[in-house]
Amino acid sequence: MSRGYPPILVCADLQVQYLGEECGADRAAARLLALLELWRAELWPVLHLKRIAQAAWFDPASNLSEWSAAFRPRPGEMVFEHPLPSAYSASRFAEYMASMRGVHCLVAGCSLDESILATVIEGFHRGHRFCVVGDAVTCVPSAAGNAEGHHAAMMRAIGKFAAVEQSSGLIAAAASDA
Repeated sequence: MSRGYPPILVCADLQVQYLGEECGADRAAARLLALLELWRAELWPVLHLKRIAQAAWFDPASNLSEWSAAFRPRPGEMVFEHPLPSAYSASRFAEYMASMRGVHCLVAGCSLDESILATVIEGFHRGHRFCVVGDAVTCVPSAAGNAEGHHAAMMRAIGKFAAVEQSSGLIAAAASDA
């Protein structure tokens, strides 16, 4: 963390659809919450991504696109809504990232196999540096397949385009910089 400015914490798709109304006992969610609390306590930059294009969201009675209560953005934290898997599909996000020369972003959250993967790959091709917090990301829930194996395969793919770190190392580095 002692690279000058702290990295921006990018929280991806922390919505009811993926996490439920309240933060559950999920390990990845708990690690993400610990990172988010640290970033907020230190007043470091936090950015939220919200995927807005899912068929279920066209039901006006549905609350699936709403933020999960434990992860709701706070005043001063930037929010980018993106219609396609990559956050770069939001022109505001693309412009923001283009204006931030040399910025380092930590990515954590939901939809590892959709929004996070697509954003990291597109960012790589645009020359933007991302680091994925491997133990603070989850895949979109699937009815079929081996969840752990799928997560591991996605992390191997992401490792081609971004660094991968664990939350414990980031928290320890922040503590030693304090």
